Amino acid sequence: MQVMDESVHGTRDRRGHYVPNKTLKIAPLYPPRWRETLAWLPSYFLPWNVVFAASAVLYWVFFIPPVEVLQTLEIGWILRLYVINVIAVALFYGAFEVRLYVARAQEGRFKFNPRFPSEVKSRQFWFRSQNVENILRTFLYGVTVWTLSAALMLWAWANMWGNWLSFAEAPIYLAIVALFVSFLHQAHFYVIHRLIHTPWLYKHVHAIHHKSVNPSPWSSLAMHPFEHVLYFASVFWHVLLPSHPLIALYQLHKAGFGAIPGHIGFEKIEFGEDKAIDAHAYGHYLHHKYFEVNYGDGLVPFDKLFGTYHDGTPEADAAMRARLKSMRTEAAPS
Repeated sequence: MQVMDESVHGTRDRRGHYVPNKTLKIAPLYPPRWRETLAWLPSYFLPWNVVFAASAVLYWVFFIPPVEVLQTLEIGWILRLYVINVIAVALFYGAFEVRLYVARAQEGRFKFNPRFPSEVKSRQFWFRSQNVENILRTFLYGVTVWTLSAALMLWAWANMWGNWLSFAEAPIYLAIVALFVSFLHQAHFYVIHRLIHTPWLYKHVHAIHHKSVNPSPWSSLAMHPFEHVLYFASVFWHVLLPSHPLIALYQLHKAGFGAIPGHIGFEKIEFGEDKAIDAHAYGHYLHHKYFEVNYGDGLVPFDKLFGTYHDGTPEADAAMRARLKSMRTEAAPS
């Protein structure tokens, strides 16, 4: 069967790591460049944001209990929501893991790091397995904090704690809020990400996530529980801002399911003989590779503003090394 030729889209360095030909760019919004913005818009919605928005609607219609039930924090409906989240994560994360890492349907094509985590045993992971530790952390801590965050948000809405609106009251405003969920996610993520890269928090909290230097789907929510709390706290912006609980659910799904693309480990996901979906994973892969770059993904331009943006070019490599050398020099005792 014919397969895609990755050499058309990128190259391999001397260590065998895949480097896309396309240079990373921040969103063409600062200031808006209208022709580029119009060309960029489909990639903002498709495929990921449409999937996460659709999953939030599915939850809202079929799985969220009536408002009378939500008015009381009870173990029954919270546990049911946890089970639903477990099933959804197992199916969604598992689909990528099985196709790309177990069946290896596209072998190593478009994989940034040529090695697969299952091939490497390390004592730094539970049971010497990156996958085993990442799966356990995802379900023991990640899905638990995700569920509790959703439960607290829904409870606040049911008791009208916050600035909640209905779609009948403010359809245009709420549509705009929904459109900017990804921007809010990225702004929140950048701030907490810089926070947990400070020395003490990095050592005691964030270093757990960075053990996955070669990330795979189950690395997405493999974090310290405190990092999960900070990460999923983005939902509580919707308690402070005028919003709707469905949009707040979308915010949670953007965080929970949306962690996948940046950790998938592949630049493209093939389907068919000559078609592929761009995973938009390279920017965050570079963060796992180099640690001190790309705290966001370029949608909100904080990395560009604060000098931590890496676009994948040799020039960005040189700038990163110079910046880190300067930081070490300043930190050295005089």
